[in-house]
Amino acid sequence: MKKFISISILCLSLLCVNNVLFAQISIKDTISIPKELKSITHHKVIIGGKTIQYTATAGALILRNTQDEPIAFFGYTAYTKDEESELDKRPITFAYNGGPGSSSMWLHMGALGPKRVVVNDPFNNKPAPYKVEDNQFSILEKSDVVFIDPIGTGISKAVGKANNKDFWGVDEDIKSVSGFIKQYINENNRWSSPKFILGESYGTMRSAGVANYLQEELGIALNGIILVSTVLDIRTLTFQQGDDLSYILHLPAYAVSAWYHDKIVDKPKDIAQFAEKARSFASGEYASALMKGSDLTDEEFDKIATQYAALTGLSIEYVRRANLRVKEPQFSQELLRTERMSVGRLDARYKGINENLLSEGTSYDPQSSSISPPYISAFLDYYYNELKVNKMLTYKTSAYSTPGFTWDWKHKKNHVNWDPVTPNTAVDLAEVMSRNPYLKVLAINGYYDLATPFYAAEYTLKHMGLDKRIQSNIILKYYESGHMMYIDPASGKQFKDDIIEFINLALK
Repeated sequence: MKKFISISILCLSLLCVNNVLFAQISIKDTISIPKELKSITHHKVIIGGKTIQYTATAGALILRNTQDEPIAFFGYTAYTKDEESELDKRPITFAYNGGPGSSSMWLHMGALGPKRVVVNDPFNNKPAPYKVEDNQFSILEKSDVVFIDPIGTGISKAVGKANNKDFWGVDEDIKSVSGFIKQYINENNRWSSPKFILGESYGTMRSAGVANYLQEELGIALNGIILVSTVLDIRTLTFQQGDDLSYILHLPAYAVSAWYHDKIVDKPKDIAQFAEKARSFASGEYASALMKGSDLTDEEFDKIATQYAALTGLSIEYVRRANLRVKEPQFSQELLRTERMSVGRLDARYKGINENLLSEGTSYDPQSSSISPPYISAFLDYYYNELKVNKMLTYKTSAYSTPGFTWDWKHKKNHVNWDPVTPNTAVDLAEVMSRNPYLKVLAINGYYDLATPFYAAEYTLKHMGLDKRIQSNIILKYYESGHMMYIDPASGKQFKDDIIEFINLALK
């Protein structure tokens, strides 16, 4: 009897312990899942002489999976124009930057939001104080805008049973951003609104996948996609061994960069005409020469080296040593080496001190070094003090400050019987455009962008195998600026005008 009582007490004790453990686990799970955050403020901005009253909502929604389990504290900032009663006629644009691993801060404070950071483009910027002004180039007069910060950026993070790494990959990112868009649309009654997505750099690669996922998996058809500094096929950027495509597609961007820095003999006045000359050489004689490989004769080699040097501002001897194949970091380091300067990757108009004249490639990007401090400082001041977000929440401008950040580059639609294969979401874009023939695409390109060259974007968009009846749904625009063309005031105006014109076209 005593033994039975002892066992009973032991079982009761274990049950109590287990109940305490279960309670602790339950409490822990509850604590680990924050509540949805909304900091709502009201403002006005004067754009083009007209006053626009708008509401800003900064915070995060709790993203749920298909089982309605919370998986992410997903940060965003939304700007909605006040007194818009007919939301079925009011467009909404979802915007994000690239990286992968970048927050939406750049588009937010450089192009689309109601406030804009003033920088000394394309030159060096002094330390604080920095100036923020009403953004005359915001599209708020035409469309509401929602800036999305992917997981690991901004204040976004995994919650519940999910981990940050569950969102860090081509397919994982497409799925989570699509899920955010659907949930935002549902929670804010925007099902009937015309819908657009706008991505920059890697964000364009994301957009192609998101557009297809939204339509095929979630039943949401977009009106338009805006690609800013396009890269859909990573192969076009990688300079892979034995693959000459990247060298061919970068050459026109090298040429116009040399044109800008007056490294071209008898420089023509028209950049578009010179760019076309570079395209012609790249796709013609240059591509043919590289295709010959070791069959290229010495005479042909010398002829191509001479033409290449004349177009790119590099010396003939350097081009020869490079075996007619110059990678982007090499070009950026070499073009102004005799001046002890290097040029920017994101924007070749920018120049920076060459820190090592013996180095083969650049060690930093002068454009990024120039504009990052003013953008980060001005944005964080605005985010916490004007949008009133809790300062206990750390806003990460980049996921690279998040522990364990790595990216899974596999894309299911590119699967072959062997790995690795460079990801390419142009296949997603071709699929969604074919199944939604009303979908329009605007591709915005900076001539001086060496990170996502304009000729590479053209090549990808013209090699998707689209039916000719919908190929014309793709519109290309060009700017005498770089990767972030909107920071240049003249290009910023063009940026806004092109987007509003595109939205109007897509709504017809």
